[in-house]
Amino acid sequence: MSKRKVKDAHLPVGECITQVHQILRQRFCHQQLPDRPQGVEAQHKHLAELLKRTAVHGESNSVLIVGPRGAGKTTLLKCVLRELMKETEVHKNLLQVHLNGLLQTDDRIALKEITRQLHLENVVGDKVFGSFAENLAFLLDALKKGERSSSRPVLFVLEEFDLFAHHKNQTLLYNLFDVSQSAQAPIAVVGLTCRLDVLELLEKRVKSRFSHRQIYLLSSLTFPQYLERVQTQLSLPSDFPDRKFAQEWNASITTLCEDKSVEDVLQRHFNSSKDFRSLHLLLMLCLSRVSVSKPVIKQADLLDASRLCSADSKANMLHGLSILELCLIIAMKHLNDVYEGEPFNLQMVHNEFKKFLQRKSSSMYNYEQPVVMKAFEHLQQLELIRPADASSAKVQREFQLMRLMLDHGQIMEALQKYPQCPTDVKQWAMSAFA
Repeated sequence: MSKRKVKDAHLPVGECITQVHQILRQRFCHQQLPDRPQGVEAQHKHLAELLKRTAVHGESNSVLIVGPRGAGKTTLLKCVLRELMKETEVHKNLLQVHLNGLLQTDDRIALKEITRQLHLENVVGDKVFGSFAENLAFLLDALKKGERSSSRPVLFVLEEFDLFAHHKNQTLLYNLFDVSQSAQAPIAVVGLTCRLDVLELLEKRVKSRFSHRQIYLLSSLTFPQYLERVQTQLSLPSDFPDRKFAQEWNASITTLCEDKSVEDVLQRHFNSSKDFRSLHLLLMLCLSRVSVSKPVIKQADLLDASRLCSADSKANMLHGLSILELCLIIAMKHLNDVYEGEPFNLQMVHNEFKKFLQRKSSSMYNYEQPVVMKAFEHLQQLELIRPADASSAKVQREFQLMRLMLDHGQIMEALQKYPQCPTDVKQWAMSAFA
């Protein structure tokens, strides 16, 4: 009897809310690997067989996993590795090197990272190598055990694979693929990328050494499944301490997901990105509004969270500009329309601004050239304008050719929301967009 009382205990609302935050934040921020990724069984089997042949039989392989962001490329690889590592022989022998194109921005940094992850810093010591290939060969040679012929298999995982293709001469990719093809040592090279045209980025000599195995992960998620996922992610588990609170919470989530306006918001989100990471960001923003005074997620919370997620950062930056800077942007837009997108310079923008000042209706102050130049430079620092090409950097500042990085919609939205924007400036802008 006493156990039942504990199970059906009614906790204070504050404590319940704290528990809700802990459970849901853990769910959104620390994604656990599924037992087996759904809908990609064939790809899972293919990758598992490839890596097993390297880890167990010492056969070299190379493969690319291609798919949009959030499609589950890394999850698929992690699930395959988790299964392989359960086998004693693989666990004992297989070495892993994980590189990321965003972190290892050149081959020298990548080689240091490979040395560190293979724990060969002491072996390399102060040795000086003539080339990248010589250095890599030495590292792989150092992994040979017992007889000279058997080297420990190494798995190279290259996240953001397409970024490695921008390295000078593609030396890292060339040498990894060369080793995998020539059977100098058993290695598997697995590249993960979201670019479908990734092979077009490879040099001819690199392409010829790649096995051309590609595993595609294309999302087959439907909107009803997405909606179900939202409900599951926001629902409380059956073992929640306060059962009554959990039932009320789950009932409110079901009602929320059935609301037409909420469905419309989620449909928009689904159409722009099927990535669950962006969904978790949206749900996290909703969760942050839950408190003791407001113990459920309401429809308005989801609408506000969606607005924050889809906010245009560049348009928001325009709200903080001075009136002069905003006028310069409008002048640039005028020039863009007149010269059909051709680049402009400060002198042209200033002349356009002066034309506006000469209007009878203009209430604007006539700024000096240095002030206008300072405002122009600030717009460049904010990356709202950028140089048209690298050669223009050598030209005098007033005559450097620039391009505007904003479109019609962003400027109009900023003007509507700009606090106390003079009417004549709005009218001038409207005439530019007529």
